[in-house]
Amino acid sequence: MTTAEVGAPGNRAVGVVPFTDAVYRSCADAPPGSADCVTVGGVARPYEIGKFEVTVEQWVAFLNTADPSGSDPHGLYDETESSSAWPKYGQINFSGSAQPGRHYSVAYPQWADKPYGFANFLRAARFVNSLYNGRVISKTTAQSGDFRYVSYRVQLSGRTENGMYDLSDPNAVRTHNTGFVVPSQDEWIKAAYYDPRGGGTFSYWKYPTNPGVFGDGDATAPQTTVLNPTTGDVTNASTQPLASYHADGKPAPSWCPGQVSRQACATVNPLGLDPIAYAALYQGSLSSVGQALTPSPWGTFDQGGNAVEWTDTITPPPSGGSSVRVWRRLHGGISNSSAYQMWPSAVGLQPQDNVFFNHAYPWLGIRIGVIGDLTPCQPQ
Repeated sequence: MTTAEVGAPGNRAVGVVPFTDAVYRSCADAPPGSADCVTVGGVARPYEIGKFEVTVEQWVAFLNTADPSGSDPHGLYDETESSSAWPKYGQINFSGSAQPGRHYSVAYPQWADKPYGFANFLRAARFVNSLYNGRVISKTTAQSGDFRYVSYRVQLSGRTENGMYDLSDPNAVRTHNTGFVVPSQDEWIKAAYYDPRGGGTFSYWKYPTNPGVFGDGDATAPQTTVLNPTTGDVTNASTQPLASYHADGKPAPSWCPGQVSRQACATVNPLGLDPIAYAALYQGSLSSVGQALTPSPWGTFDQGGNAVEWTDTITPPPSGGSSVRVWRRLHGGISNSSAYQMWPSAVGLQPQDNVFFNHAYPWLGIRIGVIGDLTPCQPQ
């Protein structure tokens, strides 16, 4: 796992009104009637956040560690994720007859470096617990221009139900001050938008790829990726800034594994949608991590577009209603949707265990974080 160091502790937060094209010095400056304004982006301490999204290859390694018998007691896998059930989006295949620890495999080699796209928060937390309970074999740091990165080699653990998060509690929060985490909303937003050099508006960019101009709609949005039609690799990385999203008036970035027929990719889906409805609803595809080559102010990649990502921030349900379910914030936009989902105000939310959502929405990703001073072989 490689992370980007995020400094400037105690940075100023900004106010945002969900899904509006603006940031404010504080919610007191938001327009009258903006009762849903929230303050985001301020983080008191240094931390680290994933340089890239968690990839399919990394997730498969976790599945085979956490579920060596293939019995899947914690709902880490769904048949929807298979290449037979969903030729265009199926990332991971399961074999019940495989040897212990080998039941799960990357569906096609092209998927290995794509973001895992079928996460819910509980899956993300279990992945983090596996890292937390594992053994940190090595830790190395590197400087790349203005950015500092930390690379960890971790031997994963099969213990997933406690660690950083005690999943016996539906309202699970961090239980330790050092270790791997699912980033909070503020940590995620700071890494994506906060410019320590003072660029943007109140030091916040409009997109994780470039400062943009608040109030101009998508006029200063990044360009959209073009993907190799059979591998999903980005082919126009020389065009900067760049992100994998569906720009208005342009085709969504899309690909289909070369091993699959075009007809199967265009028609076969686990939801039973007819080809016309399927083509309208499912256009964008996930691209290889980092290949858009456009960094955030802290050197992360793909925080704009590609897969929307979970945070561990618990939030009230929509419209202030009551709910027995636990809701958490997500952020980042997706390859299937417009530029507005990449704004800092795009503070989406979903139930942490929305089975239908992660069954039918193949753009749900994970980016890990690190808090405290995590050292090799440190007992956790």
